[in-house]
Amino acid sequence: MTETLPAEFPPVTELTKPQRRVLGVLVEKGLTTPDAYPLSLKATTTGCNQKSNRDPLTNYDESTTYDTLDQLREMGLVGFVHTESGRTERYRHYVRKRFTFSEPQIAIMAELMLRGRQTMGELRARASRMVPIDSLEQLRDEVGHLQEMNYVQSTGRLEQRGVEVDHNLYSQSEARRVERQAIEEGPAAAASPERQRAPAAAVASPSADSPPAQFEQSLVRLSDDNREFRDKLEALEAEVRRLNDEVTDLKQALGG
Repeated sequence: MTETLPAEFPPVTELTKPQRRVLGVLVEKGLTTPDAYPLSLKATTTGCNQKSNRDPLTNYDESTTYDTLDQLREMGLVGFVHTESGRTERYRHYVRKRFTFSEPQIAIMAELMLRGRQTMGELRARASRMVPIDSLEQLRDEVGHLQEMNYVQSTGRLEQRGVEVDHNLYSQSEARRVERQAIEEGPAAAASPERQRAPAAAVASPSADSPPAQFEQSLVRLSDDNREFRDKLEALEAEVRRLNDEVTDLKQALGG
């Protein structure tokens, strides 16, 4: 196979909805089904429109997918791969060439492009399908670095229960709509990266009126354990939902 390599391109700061969906599909399939990668136009379109692990659902035709692939190629994010027969053109992403992401960060960004805003527990369960993410601590560290590079935003500090994260590749007008939606649906709009990475408030020093320091430390540990348990529960619930989606897709494929 021969491959079209990208030249030099400016930094990527925003992507349209179709661009995010197509790029996310290429990354996802490259990590989860490497034997079928690079993807054909038909496989890319099918991946964009699949029912599981996608939000919102789409109904792209191959013309829309092809135009989007061409746009991504012009941005240096996608390459066209020609088979030896010359009859089938396939497509691969260049995320590793265009960004300084670690492998877990590539999976995290792909998941956020495919589904948008989600909790840390959900994100870990879904991104772990592509690249192992062994703990929520590792996830927080990877997401924190993505925040520092301004590719990810969050609704609060990553250590907070129920915090939600999202990619930061929206255009300005789309970002304003997403921010309004986030406010209407629950958590406040994303804090700045500086606030997101700020350390938690320190426990006050013991005084004559305060409990013993040992008791305070026990309370802190219990609070940390409780947060960890809740995060793991969220991840388990997200995994159950993902498995249900896969069962539904399998039934549809079998004509059930």
